[in-house]
Amino acid sequence: MAKWLMIAGCVMLATGVLLFFFPGLFSWFGRLPGDVRIESGRSRIYFPVVSMLVLSLVLSVIINLFRR
Repeated sequence: MAKWLMIAGCVMLATGVLLFFFPGLFSWFGRLPGDVRIESGRSRIYFPVVSMLVLSLVLSVIINLFRR
């Protein structure tokens, strides 16, 4: 468990550094075709369906690579 927590912390740190130095790097995330965005009046509803599918696929591949 400690090993996975340290890996998760390093990944979060690396992501934070990338976002700090390159703020537009992940600007595509959440704006993919298939992400549902409904804006009317004062309310906004946002469902990042395709973005979460892409994230799930990438994380599944990475986890399966580390398991073997």
